[in-house]
Amino acid sequence: RNSVNRPPTPDAAEDLGKEPMFQEIINIKLIESGEKERLMELLRERLIECGWKDEMKALCRAFIKKKGRNDVTVDDLVRVITPKGRASIPDYIKAELLQRIRAYLVQAAV
Repeated sequence: RNSVNRPPTPDAAEDLGKEPMFQEIINIKLIESGEKERLMELLRERLIECGWKDEMKALCRAFIKKKGRNDVTVDDLVRVITPKGRASIPDYIKAELLQRIRAYLVQAAV
């Protein structure tokens, strides 16, 4: 059974001669500058502040209780919780992160 967390490893032959896409370039710049880690930390803080993290914990606990502790894998939890988690992130948090990314791109002139 495949993990829902890990996409298949790309074939090295596929990557040869392939130009990075704009999104990949942005991701590389964010990582190199350390901005991606700062954005991730901001996201963690905001999700804790709004109660999202506690809500996801409660959903996990309820799922484990329903299925039985010994019959649940991490992949099962990820498969069930991920769609709910993504859908329940408040719009104001998404907007704040998007604004920060845009400001970084303007400042970095990517």
